[in-house]
Amino acid sequence: MKHELLAPAGNIEAGYAALYYGADAVYLGLNKFSARVGADNFNFEELNEFTAYAHSLKRKVFVALNTILTEEEIKDLPEMFAAIAKAKVDALIIQDLGVLYLAKKLLPEVELHASTQMAIHNVEGAKFLQSLGFKRVVLARELSLPEIKEIAETLPDLDLEVFVHGALCYSYSGQCMFSALEYGKSANRGRCVYPCRSLFDGDCAKTHLFSMKDLALEEDVLKLPALSLKIEGRKKSPLYVAAVTNYYRHILDGKKKDLKEAEDIKQIFSRPWCHFHLNNNKAKDIVDENFVGHRGLLIGKIEHIGKHKIGFKTAHTIAKHDGIQIDVRGDEKPFGFGIKELAVNGKRQIEAQKGCYVELELPDMRPRLTVGEPIYLSSASEVKGKYAYAKPKSGEYKNLMPLEVTVEIGASEIWALSEATAVSVKGEFTIAKDPEKVVDTVRKAFAKTGGTDYEIKHLTVHNPEKRFVPVSCLNELRRTLLENIVPEKRGFDLPEIKVVEKTIKAHQIKLFAVDLATTQEQISKVDFSGVWFVLPQICRNIKRLAKVLDMIYQAGARLFVVHNYYGFELLKKYKDIRVGAGSFLYVMNRYATESLKSFGAEWATPALESSPENMKILVENSALHLVQTICDFPPLFTSAVCIRRNDCKHCEGGTKVYNLMKDGREFTAISKDCQVQMFDNKPYERDLIDGMWGFVKETKRN
Repeated sequence: MKHELLAPAGNIEAGYAALYYGADAVYLGLNKFSARVGADNFNFEELNEFTAYAHSLKRKVFVALNTILTEEEIKDLPEMFAAIAKAKVDALIIQDLGVLYLAKKLLPEVELHASTQMAIHNVEGAKFLQSLGFKRVVLARELSLPEIKEIAETLPDLDLEVFVHGALCYSYSGQCMFSALEYGKSANRGRCVYPCRSLFDGDCAKTHLFSMKDLALEEDVLKLPALSLKIEGRKKSPLYVAAVTNYYRHILDGKKKDLKEAEDIKQIFSRPWCHFHLNNNKAKDIVDENFVGHRGLLIGKIEHIGKHKIGFKTAHTIAKHDGIQIDVRGDEKPFGFGIKELAVNGKRQIEAQKGCYVELELPDMRPRLTVGEPIYLSSASEVKGKYAYAKPKSGEYKNLMPLEVTVEIGASEIWALSEATAVSVKGEFTIAKDPEKVVDTVRKAFAKTGGTDYEIKHLTVHNPEKRFVPVSCLNELRRTLLENIVPEKRGFDLPEIKVVEKTIKAHQIKLFAVDLATTQEQISKVDFSGVWFVLPQICRNIKRLAKVLDMIYQAGARLFVVHNYYGFELLKKYKDIRVGAGSFLYVMNRYATESLKSFGAEWATPALESSPENMKILVENSALHLVQTICDFPPLFTSAVCIRRNDCKHCEGGTKVYNLMKDGREFTAISKDCQVQMFDNKPYERDLIDGMWGFVKETKRN
């Protein structure tokens, strides 16, 4: 199948680089509500200019509005929607159900793409989002090739998007609360501080247990039955975007992977590369436990250490002023320095060729080095100057507002009418010798709209008396019209919704967590009176879970809680049930509750990261009853990456518990059913907000 190569742009320069090196589409964020707050992002003027340029090349532009919005923030959406409409953006990438609701009402012409933050990881989840109006789903990075194929074959009318290169999170995207609950910086709101990259102590010794390598599928992208192949990197430089886009463009165009191009990428920015779970969902060599951050291209190992220098045989050309990094045992990050002096065979040189034994002068401030430690080329002047790109002049491109204009010609006055504007020019207009030529002259005169924000898409000329009009009069008429026109403003006002009646006193919601191992014996001990059965956040074995749900339903269960969209699809077949929306659906605004109401939820849980102030406003304006979590042990993350040290062949199965520490905090990681969840040993606790319909209070971890 023909693939779309989708490249990131953290700023307009990265966007131009992506287009120059062959991206079919570019995704970007605006100055608000982007999941990459740390990127430069685009203002409205840049969005308009860049989209116009991309469209001139027959390429597409997608805007990521993929954060969770508060009640206060949702008020800014009309302004953003107006800018997106003006720029003729091709698609919105979204996570928030409130943004979904408003986009469908206010921007119906724009395609909707489900962000990877929605954690779509099975057929049922993808099918449900398609039923909500999504044209495309960005699949969870954790999926294997057979799982991607199953979704593609089951839902042939749904566009699929798959990440092929870039940074990986230990957690399923959208299922991580680590940064939000522990450090007050929400990943769902674009502010993640990446605590998973940190050093952990405890049962697994002192190591970076959760620091992932980078994804690099390379030629395996050709196996993917997905329309869109996505490069991660909205916080990366234009140079990085250029090099990675160029690399995959060549692969998709039928060329063999170019090792030199791969080396370029590694020098610009890379952790060690892996294929994650694409070819093996049990793959374990995907975590970089010893070091964090950019490593570079491996070019050798220390062979000799002198008083102020090291010597080694280089596997790649290096030159003065290039950057070097060395993995130093016991240090979190590699030791890096710029080459000030280098020598080949004892003679100082500007450059050393591949295969040469080279000596590098070390800086005065350096750690203790050891023979055998790996050496990386972390930046090279040659590569920095290699990926030039063309771009338009500033202001050269912009999206123009289309106008329909009617020109009426009379004996003493000519009129131009468009929208609610009508202007005229007086004169004495004689009978024309060639009336058809007059019409042609009018069209040419009104085609000249340069320097304005308008283009005339449709022109009607009425000249019943077949009169002649000088070009000067037509030009004056056109200028007067364009100077005075007041186009009708498109309305983007936020709609009113019906607010549910507030509750005087909240009641406690009893929960029972269902998993793949839930048995008839366990269910027989449950008092079904008022108990809500909670579906797993993540389920990679739907057939097995469906059997568990059948057993629970037949036993009399009618109350269910959903934490992921697959749950709504899976529960459709059951009659007379009630469904609540769990906290991992991230409700922070009234329109999200209206969305949930539209597909059958009876109540919603405000996002755990929501402030008390936002919850107070939400409870006054919600379309659904709200259930607040006031005490619980929510998973800080859920991961498909195994924490166990053994290989799968020698796995004991069952549940394994790890006690971990970081920054004086104590955590528990639980490995079960090829999945890892980590919990804070202290509970999440909040004061109950007035007006809540119910509350969750779990004083022990399940």
